[in-house]
Amino acid sequence: MQSVLGDYAPVLIFGALSVTIAAAMLGMALLSGHQKPYAEKTTAYECGFEAFDDARRRFDVRFYLVAILFIIFDLEVAFLFPWAVSLSRIGLFGFLSMLGFLSVLGIGFLYEWRKGALDWD
Repeated sequence: MQSVLGDYAPVLIFGALSVTIAAAMLGMALLSGHQKPYAEKTTAYECGFEAFDDARRRFDVRFYLVAILFIIFDLEVAFLFPWAVSLSRIGLFGFLSMLGFLSVLGIGFLYEWRKGALDWD
Protein backbone atom coordinates (compact mmCIF):
# COMPACT_ATOMS: atom_id res chain seq x y z
CA MET A 1 0.00 0.00 0.00
CA GLN A 2 2.86 2.35 0.81
CA SER A 3 4.52 1.92 -2.60
CA VAL A 4 1.26 2.69 -4.42
CA LEU A 5 0.89 5.99 -2.57
CA GLY A 6 4.55 6.72 -3.19
CA ASP A 7 4.03 6.24 -6.91
CA TYR A 8 1.13 8.71 -6.95
CA ALA A 9 2.75 11.29 -4.67
CA PRO A 10 4.00 13.52 -7.52
CA VAL A 11 0.54 13.49 -9.11
CA LEU A 12 -1.13 14.40 -5.82
CA ILE A 13 1.40 17.16 -5.14
CA PHE A 14 0.91 18.55 -8.64
CA GLY A 15 -2.88 18.46 -8.23
CA ALA A 16 -2.78 20.21 -4.86
CA LEU A 17 -0.37 22.82 -6.19
CA SER A 18 -2.53 23.53 -9.23
CA VAL A 19 -5.68 23.88 -7.11
CA THR A 20 -3.84 26.23 -4.74
CA ILE A 21 -2.54 28.40 -7.58
CA ALA A 22 -5.98 28.53 -9.23
CA ALA A 23 -7.65 29.52 -5.94
CA ALA A 24 -5.02 32.20 -5.33
CA MET A 25 -5.49 33.66 -8.82
CA LEU A 26 -9.27 33.75 -8.44
CA GLY A 27 -8.97 35.31 -5.00
CA MET A 28 -6.59 38.00 -6.23
CA ALA A 29 -8.88 38.78 -9.15
CA LEU A 30 -11.86 39.17 -6.83
CA LEU A 31 -9.94 41.38 -4.41
CA SER A 32 -8.23 43.60 -6.95
CA GLY A 33 -11.03 43.93 -9.51
CA HIS A 34 -13.21 47.03 -9.66
CA GLN A 35 -16.74 45.85 -8.99
CA LYS A 36 -18.92 48.84 -9.75
CA PRO A 37 -21.90 47.61 -11.74
CA TYR A 38 -24.21 50.13 -13.37
CA ALA A 39 -27.38 49.76 -15.43
CA GLU A 40 -25.76 49.69 -18.86
CA LYS A 41 -23.06 47.27 -17.77
CA THR A 42 -25.48 44.73 -16.33
CA THR A 43 -27.95 44.68 -19.22
CA ALA A 44 -28.26 41.55 -21.30
CA TYR A 45 -26.76 41.81 -24.77
CA GLU A 46 -26.27 39.57 -27.73
CA CYS A 47 -24.81 40.59 -31.06
CA GLY A 48 -25.11 44.30 -30.21
CA PHE A 49 -28.89 44.57 -29.99
CA GLU A 50 -31.49 44.29 -27.26
CA ALA A 51 -33.00 40.93 -26.42
CA PHE A 52 -36.28 40.43 -28.22
CA ASP A 53 -37.56 37.13 -26.93
CA ASP A 54 -37.42 34.70 -24.04
CA ALA A 55 -34.05 33.04 -23.50
CA ARG A 56 -35.73 29.65 -23.08
CA ARG A 57 -37.13 29.49 -26.60
CA ARG A 58 -36.28 26.64 -28.92
CA PHE A 59 -33.21 26.87 -31.08
CA ASP A 60 -33.01 25.87 -34.68
CA VAL A 61 -31.57 22.38 -35.09
CA ARG A 62 -28.88 23.78 -37.40
CA PHE A 63 -27.06 25.18 -34.37
CA TYR A 64 -26.69 21.66 -33.04
CA LEU A 65 -25.64 20.27 -36.44
CA VAL A 66 -22.90 22.87 -36.72
CA ALA A 67 -21.77 22.08 -33.17
CA ILE A 68 -21.60 18.35 -33.91
CA LEU A 69 -19.68 19.00 -37.12
CA PHE A 70 -17.25 21.18 -35.22
CA ILE A 71 -16.67 18.42 -32.66
CA ILE A 72 -16.12 15.82 -35.38
CA PHE A 73 -13.56 17.85 -37.28
CA ASP A 74 -11.91 19.03 -34.09
CA LEU A 75 -11.36 15.40 -33.14
CA GLU A 76 -9.92 14.80 -36.59
CA VAL A 77 -7.30 17.47 -35.98
CA ALA A 78 -6.62 16.05 -32.52
CA PHE A 79 -5.77 12.71 -34.15
CA LEU A 80 -3.68 14.30 -36.91
CA PHE A 81 -1.10 15.92 -34.63
CA PRO A 82 0.16 12.73 -32.89
CA TRP A 83 0.05 10.94 -36.22
CA ALA A 84 2.20 13.60 -37.88
CA VAL A 85 4.72 13.50 -35.03
CA SER A 86 5.09 9.72 -35.09
CA LEU A 87 4.86 9.20 -38.85
CA SER A 88 8.50 8.20 -39.19
CA ARG A 89 8.06 5.41 -36.61
CA ILE A 90 4.72 3.94 -37.71
CA GLY A 91 5.71 3.47 -41.32
CA LEU A 92 3.52 2.64 -44.29
CA PHE A 93 0.85 0.85 -42.25
CA GLY A 94 0.28 3.93 -40.09
CA PHE A 95 0.16 6.15 -43.16
CA LEU A 96 -2.43 3.95 -44.86
CA SER A 97 -4.45 3.69 -41.66
CA MET A 98 -4.60 7.47 -41.41
CA LEU A 99 -5.60 7.71 -45.06
CA GLY A 100 -8.48 5.35 -44.29
CA PHE A 101 -9.47 7.45 -41.29
CA LEU A 102 -9.35 10.66 -43.32
CA SER A 103 -11.34 9.09 -46.15
CA VAL A 104 -14.12 8.06 -43.76
CA LEU A 105 -14.22 11.59 -42.33
CA GLY A 106 -14.14 13.04 -45.85
CA ILE A 107 -17.09 10.90 -46.88
CA GLY A 108 -18.95 12.09 -43.78
CA PHE A 109 -18.13 15.70 -44.62
CA LEU A 110 -19.37 15.26 -48.20
CA TYR A 111 -22.55 13.64 -46.91
CA GLU A 112 -23.22 16.56 -44.57
CA TRP A 113 -22.46 19.01 -47.34
CA ARG A 114 -24.86 17.28 -49.76
CA LYS A 115 -27.57 17.14 -47.09
CA GLY A 116 -27.27 20.91 -46.61
CA ALA A 117 -26.02 20.96 -43.04
CA LEU A 118 -23.48 23.64 -43.97
CA ASP A 119 -25.98 25.89 -45.78
CA TRP A 120 -27.31 28.71 -43.66
CA ASP A 121 -30.40 30.33 -45.14
